[in-house]
Amino acid sequence: MLARVYSCAVIGLEGVIVEVEVDSAGGLPVMDIVGLPDAAVKESRERVRAAIKNSDLPYPRKRVVVNLAPAAVRKEGPTYDLPIALGVLVMSELLPQQALDGALVVGELSLDGIVRHAPGILPIAAVARQQGFQRVFVPQADAAEAALIPGLEVIPVRTLGELFAHLSGEQVIQPHPPTQVESLPAPAQTDFSEIKGQEHVKRALEVAAAGGHNVLMIGPPGAGKTLLARALPGILPRLSIEEALDVTRIYSVADQLPPDTPLIRARPFRSPHHTISHAGLVGGGNVPHPGEISLAHRGVLFLDELPEFSMRVLEVMRQPMEDKVVTIARAQGSLTFPANFQLIAAMNPCPCGYYGDPVKACTCSSAMVTKYQKRISGPLLDRIDIHIEVPRVEYDKLSQDRLGEPSATVQARVEAARQRQRRRFTGQDGIASNADMRPAEVRQHCKLDDAGNTLMRTAMRQLQLSARAYHRILKLARTIADLAGAESITPVHLAEALQYRPRALMDNG
Repeated sequence: MLARVYSCAVIGLEGVIVEVEVDSAGGLPVMDIVGLPDAAVKESRERVRAAIKNSDLPYPRKRVVVNLAPAAVRKEGPTYDLPIALGVLVMSELLPQQALDGALVVGELSLDGIVRHAPGILPIAAVARQQGFQRVFVPQADAAEAALIPGLEVIPVRTLGELFAHLSGEQVIQPHPPTQVESLPAPAQTDFSEIKGQEHVKRALEVAAAGGHNVLMIGPPGAGKTLLARALPGILPRLSIEEALDVTRIYSVADQLPPDTPLIRARPFRSPHHTISHAGLVGGGNVPHPGEISLAHRGVLFLDELPEFSMRVLEVMRQPMEDKVVTIARAQGSLTFPANFQLIAAMNPCPCGYYGDPVKACTCSSAMVTKYQKRISGPLLDRIDIHIEVPRVEYDKLSQDRLGEPSATVQARVEAARQRQRRRFTGQDGIASNADMRPAEVRQHCKLDDAGNTLMRTAMRQLQLSARAYHRILKLARTIADLAGAESITPVHLAEALQYRPRALMDNG
């Protein structure tokens, strides 16, 4: 008899329902799989045969034809093993077709019948609920992730034999209880109080966190740039449930969800090495997968030793930084991944790292310094709102026992500023923070008084600011005003925002 089992493919970040049809035909006892399968799907033949046999179930001695519909959707990976095995058992009349009504099945099989972890479970469960399925059969390791979706019965499957006993009514597998999101702990992070000195850099990072601004830190080796960057997620606003699900979906599809972590509660912090390719950064491959900028969605992308990254890699980031999404085009179509990240970059001022250092002399020529800094293009620098120098920390500050302000205190101020922004941008699509403002919103929310206009006119002339730089200074000043609880932007706020522009060293470089 013809058997039908429903499974799911993941295209980009979205699930697509796949109908697994299994039928028998005359000929030698082999299995043919059609419907645009990749090599891993074709290898299901051997895994399914061995898993059924090693579960003490009979495998049919006839030709088996498996069709994965729709045929136009490419099927990748071993997650179709379990639905194919169930289809073979239904076709052999060992299981009733009705046992799988309203159910969706995913899972990889080992040769002894154990059901292994499958990537992309969260978008699969989401599309199952959306398409009206009542139950999903998923690997036991992934049940907590699937149970994040409300209104769906999640059956955790450990082995093919246990699932056969469940479907035939011999031994019931209890559904996994809904995952309680609030009870999941957030991982520990670097605390601001542990960082000695660098108060002005901490202030700059607080402003960046409050408005979603990009930051470039410039300083000698060992000044604490990496430590400061790692502390930033601890002062960012807490992830809402919707944001946490959004981030978890990306990590689930990329198969980077940590074990025993069904939901990511802390903002991502990604720190790729400077040898990364542009496909590794923005995403790619024959079948496109998310890159580092998508894995940093709703979090921080930290690029240490910024000039060491290839120019091509840095330039492909310019469009995602503006649009908050990255589109990867291939011959068979294009996919869009979210990329709403906050860029934190760090660099030395020169190849030896000590240009301008008051203690250690720089060994680089002026030509070497200029060439080193020209590795970063002007348009990319123009997209970074805050440029801050990170000097070496003096011994007196390093040796003192007094701790600085804890991250929780800074985070409370950041949350209050973000709350003001949420109220301000209610009903304005695509704008969550001051850094997202378009020219129309800047004109509406960043009005200046006469003193402010005079200050900005002077700054435009003396600093030779571009139109983009002018708008970024106004956005930055709006954030500083929000942190201070001020309704309007004053010259004090503008003056601090202007301090975060590139110094003459970078302008000449």
